[in-house]
Amino acid sequence: MNRIAALFKREMAGYFATPLAYVFVVIFLVLMGVFTFYPGGFFERGQADLEPFFVWHPWLYLFLVPALGMRLWAEERKSGTIELLFTLPLSMGEAVLGKFLAAWAMIALSLALTFPIWLSVNLLGSPDNGVILAGYLGSLLMAGAFLAVSAALSALTRNQVIAFVLSVCACFAFLLSGFPMVLDAFRPWLPGAIVDMIAALSVLRHFDAIIRGVVDLRDLLFFLSFTALWLYLGAWIIQRKKTA
Repeated sequence: MNRIAALFKREMAGYFATPLAYVFVVIFLVLMGVFTFYPGGFFERGQADLEPFFVWHPWLYLFLVPALGMRLWAEERKSGTIELLFTLPLSMGEAVLGKFLAAWAMIALSLALTFPIWLSVNLLGSPDNGVILAGYLGSLLMAGAFLAVSAALSALTRNQVIAFVLSVCACFAFLLSGFPMVLDAFRPWLPGAIVDMIAALSVLRHFDAIIRGVVDLRDLLFFLSFTALWLYLGAWIIQRKKTA
């Protein structure tokens, strides 16, 4: 844990030593605000909830999270600092987890800074703050899932643009996998059990359940296992690149 904490601090210091952290946080907050108050119709709805805030998170994370995750390993490989990282007394799992947690903390910080929206809805009405808290939890878990995908795909290439495009496409696929039109396209030529499995992989399906205030253990386990699987895959890819 001490080694993971040390790498976590190194990564966080790296974010704030450059404009990256500040640019990411500002863009995150601006886009969240714009989509909440304009397309989301925050005031026009006349309801004391944060549905117009959370409903846009999957689509904003689709681009924002890969933009943060694309540099995790692609930049290390391009600059050659990955060799230095391998000389540290860290296991591959510790290195992957430390870098992931630092990037996830950046997203968590950005999400926490949206608290004025939460305060606004409490000043304007009497919302169910339990549902809002569940929404924040679901949003953070979904961001972690997308970040794990982006980190794994970042390990495939030295080019950050390629890593970004691959990550967006993969995350988009996991968003769409539960849509009826997607499932209808698979039903004629796949067994029903496999179609149900594809539907169960939908990140949006599990996120929608949580933001409604239904914090089901199955949804939590989905996000945690999904994230862990992609982190493991990322560690495997990096290990293969290291020994190649």
